[in-house]
Amino acid sequence: MRQRTRYSAVAMLLHWSIAALIIANLFLGWRMGFLKGLAQFDMFQLHKSVGITVLVLSIVRLVWRMLNPVPPLPAGMKGWEVAAAHVTHWAFYGLMIGLPLTGWAVVSVSPWNIPTLLWHTIPWPHIGLLHDLPINAKQAVEKVGGSIHMYFAFGGTALIVMHIGAALKHQFISRDGVLGRMVPGLRSTPHTSSEA
Repeated sequence: MRQRTRYSAVAMLLHWSIAALIIANLFLGWRMGFLKGLAQFDMFQLHKSVGITVLVLSIVRLVWRMLNPVPPLPAGMKGWEVAAAHVTHWAFYGLMIGLPLTGWAVVSVSPWNIPTLLWHTIPWPHIGLLHDLPINAKQAVEKVGGSIHMYFAFGGTALIVMHIGAALKHQFISRDGVLGRMVPGLRSTPHTSSEA
């Protein structure tokens, strides 16, 4: 039986949808700091909507990943590259789930107690356990959670840049088909020396 060399169409759709949403939300989070009043409020609501959407899609993607084995990496990859690929893969899951979770936690303990209405339509609850904490505990959670959320954002940005750099290296230098595993239309097997 021929070995699969590409991710499934579902995995690709989830990958690119989540990637676009995360990049957009990193921009929205940065942009919010420059706005005031209603414009900032609207941006904040949009930021929350995108974040929770990322959380839900990431859980779906993780379940899909558990049920559908990924295509193997090229046999010619060095050991450290394989290790880096696995670490990066799971770091992204940490980012995709941890970033929105910490944001949700901060919203849940905020003294403003602003409800979340996803996409101006779907009511989204606070995390009850956090929302019901005494005021001092809420302040501590908000401070720690806000810091973690910010570190996730900066770390996520760095991770995305490294991930793109590695993908381009595999496509144009190693020419081993790694990028084609996740991009429709690209070759998903290594180029041979006769094709160079």
